[in-house]
Amino acid sequence: MMLSITLRHAFPGFTLDAAFQASAGLTVLFGQSGSGKTTIVNAVAGLLRPQSGRIVAGDTVLTDSDRGIFLPPHRRGIGYVFQEARLFPHLTVRQNLLFGHWFTGLGRKADLARVVEMLGIGPLLPRRPAALSGGERQRVALGRAILSHPRLLLMDEPLAALDQARKDEILPYLERLRDHAGLPILYVSHSTAEVARLATTVVLVDKGRVTAAGPVAAMLSDPAIAPLLGLSDTGAILAARVEAQEADGLTRLSTPSGPLFLPRIAAPVGTLLRLRILAQDVMIATAAPQGISALNVIPARVRDLTDSGGGVLVRLDAGDQVILSRITARSAAALQLVPGLPVHAVLKAVSVAPGTIGVSAG
Repeated sequence: MMLSITLRHAFPGFTLDAAFQASAGLTVLFGQSGSGKTTIVNAVAGLLRPQSGRIVAGDTVLTDSDRGIFLPPHRRGIGYVFQEARLFPHLTVRQNLLFGHWFTGLGRKADLARVVEMLGIGPLLPRRPAALSGGERQRVALGRAILSHPRLLLMDEPLAALDQARKDEILPYLERLRDHAGLPILYVSHSTAEVARLATTVVLVDKGRVTAAGPVAAMLSDPAIAPLLGLSDTGAILAARVEAQEADGLTRLSTPSGPLFLPRIAAPVGTLLRLRILAQDVMIATAAPQGISALNVIPARVRDLTDSGGGVLVRLDAGDQVILSRITARSAAALQLVPGLPVHAVLKAVSVAPGTIGVSAG
């Protein structure tokens, strides 16, 4: 199902003027706080009536200002997960999950069993929200939204209120939701790590306007958007498959760019992964390095170079994937880097932290 959005709404001192489309998978609205991301999802949910615009989900027109169409929230068939879980405190987890079923009259026991298994919340069913952790409450909120049988799912920074440990707990379930729930998901975030791990598509929102949109790997490796991401968070995403668990504690991965060795990843052989490689962790050599401790040396070719505030972002083609490297202008000059030059990208195994590795649907 395709979600098509065109909005214009003026607030005092701020005007939202955005247009984009979102298809299957997880589309992230990414930008700084106050850029208009939550306003967009509220308009999709029917919590804001835009001054002008058109929102269409599949064959259903949700909003069309020219035709005077504005479906109320309860008729839109949309699941909304907020920053806080907003569970009913007097109901058990099971009763909270089934609330959408009671409200819509949709769903079957088989749906409940499937969602409970997907989110790993079976042991929580008899509890009440006060007895749950923050991560557990958000998983229950996700389940409740799914069981209302929405045509699409909106998520407004669902991890923002959680500490890092709870975020790490819930991220695998969000990956599973993206890959197996069969729902288009519109997800608000200003965390580059979340974008890299979860997004299928990225829509950049800056000061109320959509400035760029595209597949996550292409977007995050584009030097032009590095200022919005922040240079310390700029990097690329590589697709990889677990090939073997080595006896010395390393995991061997196969990628289109060649083999990679990383500290042990708890995933079965054959699992598809996406790796976030920060530009600041990639060195460049013009000849194959000898006698170094780094295990990962990837043949590549310089695509282009971009100034980045005292440094240079070098985009490298490695097989059919892109790697970014951030080096000093002096290093770029000393290496005589120019587009088309064959080089080697050097990556330490320990540079890829476990939190930057996500499961991919392929």
